[in-house]
Amino acid sequence: MAGGVGVASWARSSWRRLAASGPAIAQIVIAAMAAFAFAHWVLHHETPLLTITVAAAALGFKRDARPLRVLRTAVGMTVGILLAELAVHLIGVGFWQLALITLVSLAVSRFFSAEPGFAATVLVQSMLVVLVPSPVGGPFVRTIDGVIGGVAALLATVLVPRDPRREAAREAVASLDSFDEVLGMLVDALRRGDVAVSTQALDLARTSQGPTDAWAASLDTALSVSRISPFLRRYLPELESQRELHRSMDLAWRNLRVVARRADYLLRDGSARPAIADAVAQLETGTGLLRESFRDISTLPAARAAFVGVVRRLDPDEVMPHSTARDKGLVLALHPLLVDLLCATGMPLADAQRLLPAL
Repeated sequence: MAGGVGVASWARSSWRRLAASGPAIAQIVIAAMAAFAFAHWVLHHETPLLTITVAAAALGFKRDARPLRVLRTAVGMTVGILLAELAVHLIGVGFWQLALITLVSLAVSRFFSAEPGFAATVLVQSMLVVLVPSPVGGPFVRTIDGVIGGVAALLATVLVPRDPRREAAREAVASLDSFDEVLGMLVDALRRGDVAVSTQALDLARTSQGPTDAWAASLDTALSVSRISPFLRRYLPELESQRELHRSMDLAWRNLRVVARRADYLLRDGSARPAIADAVAQLETGTGLLRESFRDISTLPAARAAFVGVVRRLDPDEVMPHSTARDKGLVLALHPLLVDLLCATGMPLADAQRLLPAL
């Protein structure tokens, strides 16, 4: 049974990955075939293999599909092809020549990109030049094919772009899901005085930067492509607004880690803090509505209202008049978190700060 569940889970994740990669696959196929067609039927290159390999590798399935990255990848690969062709032309092909070309290809790849997989890609292109018989048309036909493939990949980012919003929205929802999960665990821990749950919340908060960084990378790509693509420029205001949301949520994550750390320390005495739990629960409600705003923008005012409703719970002298200094410290730690979340709804920073209770 367990094996069947594992296979079913693998199949579901595989289908989701394939569906998410559909636009990238279409973009790569169009760019590769356009490059091949131009080299084969316009320039009469008999087998322009490298047009396909360079176009496909330059675009790839990476989250970072910015034109600058595509250009850098294409240039690095084309330079590797050129150097391999020069080496074959000047020193011929043999064992030591292969070693030298391998060395040069790896050095070039590391110069152009820090990605480990890029080195293997450049080396493959170089080996195709060295080990596959030279095509008809001259010694540098394959370099020309590489240039054509790179140009096709770059044009594809502009003329056949992937949806710049879909990936960014998916990463945003993933980050907000994790944020919501940490808040939910803190509510549970504070209501029951359960330090084991608060420790789990703290551990999750400490490992949360990955989804937030992925969101930032997707946004950078979306903004870069939208600025140069005539088909996507209309999405720029929406993406700029999302970038402001990301900045606020990045700060909110940092403050949530502080809150989780304080809660974990405070709950070591095993006592429940229901008043603080109620405040955190309302923050959780607001972040849930904030997450829903990616599907339905009309939930954004409700998210702001939920956060504003927390303000009255954040005066430690009123909510917990007989509490310890450590309890009050935890309530005060929620203040900057609330400000960040209000800013995430579009409220100006000064307005959010003025809402906080005077201390």
